[in-house]
Amino acid sequence: MNFDDIRCYTNEEVHEVLEKLTKEKSFMKVVSTAYPLLPKEIIKERLLQYNNQQEFQKDFIFPFLQYLEENTTKGIELFGLEKINVSKAYLYLSNHRDIVMDSSFFCKKLLENSIDTVEIAIGDNLLIYPWIEDFVKLNKSFIVKRGLNTRQTLESSKLLSAYLLHTICEKNQSIWMAQREGRAKDSDDYTQESVLKMLNLSAKDNNFIQHILQFNICPLSISYEYDPCDYLKAKEFQLKRDFPDYKKSPTDDLENMVIGIMGYKGKVVFRITGCINDELKKIEQKTSNRHEQISQTAQLIDLKIHANYEIYSVNKIAFDTLTGENRFAHEYSNMERIDFEQYLMKQIDKIQLENKDEKFLRQKLLEMYANPLINHLKTLQHS
Repeated sequence: MNFDDIRCYTNEEVHEVLEKLTKEKSFMKVVSTAYPLLPKEIIKERLLQYNNQQEFQKDFIFPFLQYLEENTTKGIELFGLEKINVSKAYLYLSNHRDIVMDSSFFCKKLLENSIDTVEIAIGDNLLIYPWIEDFVKLNKSFIVKRGLNTRQTLESSKLLSAYLLHTICEKNQSIWMAQREGRAKDSDDYTQESVLKMLNLSAKDNNFIQHILQFNICPLSISYEYDPCDYLKAKEFQLKRDFPDYKKSPTDDLENMVIGIMGYKGKVVFRITGCINDELKKIEQKTSNRHEQISQTAQLIDLKIHANYEIYSVNKIAFDTLTGENRFAHEYSNMERIDFEQYLMKQIDKIQLENKDEKFLRQKLLEMYANPLINHLKTLQHS
């Protein structure tokens, strides 16, 4: 199959694409913002010296991610490397909080451990300008087409499924992909079965489990202490409540990307939960019904992600406030509770809406911070 329409760039294309990008004014403006101390001509010179993705990511992207870690987080940790074989390729299926930073910070931590970065799935709705598409494909991103009719969606999904299989099995290249289309705005993370059905579209027969074993699915759990886009997500909830046909504009997507990159995130923790192939084989032994296999696979991925969240004080405070219980009161201080209340007020103040419903917005923010803990507690009951 021809993947040219969606694939990321190859090393052979890197220099040519960078030449094109250095002539793009809006791209150079963004890069100059990322590297304010470097004159534009020096930035151009540096960009034109790269001939492969690895060099470009290590020398040019990595320092900016280092700056973001130092200035927008309290530190990023990656756990679970002992659960993978670095010579194998995996499909990291992860919960999705931030448009850009989920995969970017994950790649940063892999580089720090001398592990090759992953290819990244990105929706074409985020490619607002042509140069953004060039830039992300240069950064090992491949394109997931959105907003298609039924026939086009099926064709596009078949191509995507074949590309994912080709990347894992032929290129031996790991991939990061969200467990659902778009971010879980309320942090209630569940795998969409449609994602698993898409993976199965590249199967030569109807054996679901045997086919997806080839992807080496490895759930990845991402936990941000603070979500800088929480107030934008709360605003979107009210807009959808008040105007059922409301849809975000490209400008809204761009705002979410910028705030997500530059906003404060507190502590950030990634946990690799290990490849689920052995558990998938057990599902196959339990049932031969394809629908049940897909449903149980989704539940297994959810269980792995929920069990591996990092739980912060803010999650416990939100849970207690939302439920009216004091279940975790002994695990955080009164000062932490007051700080979180002030944080919520500050975020609500940022929301500009004509008929601003502060009670509703506060409720939505509390749900965002409580839901990871609620789901984590369910996994403890399950075990």
